[in-house]
Amino acid sequence: MSRLWAGIDAGKAHHHCVAIDEEGRRLFSRRVANDETELLAMIADVLSLAAGGEVVWATDLNDGGGALAIGLLVDNGQQVLYIPGRTVHHASRTYRGDGKTDAKDAAIIADQARMRRDLHPVRAADELSVELRLFSAHRADLVADRTRAINRLRATLLGYFPALEAAFDYSLRKGALVLLTKYQTPDGIRKAGQARITSWLRKQGVHRSDLLAMAAVETANRQHTTVSGQAAAAMLVGKIAAQVLRLREEIEEVEAQIEARFSKHEYAEILLSVPGFGVQLASEFLAATGGTMDHYENPNRLAGVAGVAPVPRDSGRVSGNHHRPRRYDRRLLRACYLSAQTAAVHCPTSKAYYNRKRAEGKNHKQAILALARRRINVIWALLRDGKRFEHRTIPVTQAA
Repeated sequence: MSRLWAGIDAGKAHHHCVAIDEEGRRLFSRRVANDETELLAMIADVLSLAAGGEVVWATDLNDGGGALAIGLLVDNGQQVLYIPGRTVHHASRTYRGDGKTDAKDAAIIADQARMRRDLHPVRAADELSVELRLFSAHRADLVADRTRAINRLRATLLGYFPALEAAFDYSLRKGALVLLTKYQTPDGIRKAGQARITSWLRKQGVHRSDLLAMAAVETANRQHTTVSGQAAAAMLVGKIAAQVLRLREEIEEVEAQIEARFSKHEYAEILLSVPGFGVQLASEFLAATGGTMDHYENPNRLAGVAGVAPVPRDSGRVSGNHHRPRRYDRRLLRACYLSAQTAAVHCPTSKAYYNRKRAEGKNHKQAILALARRRINVIWALLRDGKRFEHRTIPVTQAA
């Protein structure tokens, strides 16, 4: 029996797999389609080379295009390590030759898995966490689309009717968007009049339609000049307003899906008890961690993955030189940072800790990161012990 290391340079349509032995000799190299049949054949061929020995697999993608290959390996009881693409890129500089091919990258991945002991295995997340990750990512895309559409709406409206553009916050006021689907020009609003607009808005279910109509008529009475291109711009404003309303509905539907799935998770009540966490941020936290703390041996490791643990850059006489880590999970950092920022406003204990960090000379961002790091210890312990948060959990008498 022999031990082999198999590296997979994952791609969208094809992967390249290279297997090496204990001496680093290349025993297997094959380009395979991202297809179940071909992947299973590749796995079988590599296992046959090992002749019953252990095979350690490594890949540079732990999601997306590499998901099927990882799923098949896990289903076949194989150990899979994750090597970030950035690590592979930097490691390639230490290997002979300047050329770059998928076969070379796969060989580097296999060789790094053979030599290194700090690589972490790929662990399958629970079904709810995977669904939360998919829905949270979709919600983020929809929110970004809505923001872009609102920016286009305001820019177009500003070009011919600046008073109406400044009258409402279209990111918050749904009724203003409903108004723009029918009334977009000063003369059109004046011709319709306040009573007719109020009646129409009320039929559309707009709250306090009388105040909205009054504000619209006031803006129309302040502009009697028709700007060139007004007709085309007004048509675009109406279409964009309808688009933003559709996006709002889609976001609400996705948020309902997220809430329904989040409520079924075993950590739901615990996370919601922690100040600063609502359904959305708690769902993002579960999605980023895989829905379990079993992946993290201690809170320090969780803080390192989240990017809230400072990394020392000491050399010679220079000490105490700390920087943000270069590698971290941006989704997890977002959930930890935003929840800490909310807690610093609404939770007395967190606010006291934040104020103390500001008094020590840290700026707002540094103080929030320090609070987020402190909260990681609490969150990890709560989830480990299955306990809800109590306000006495975070001591403020000891610096982080």
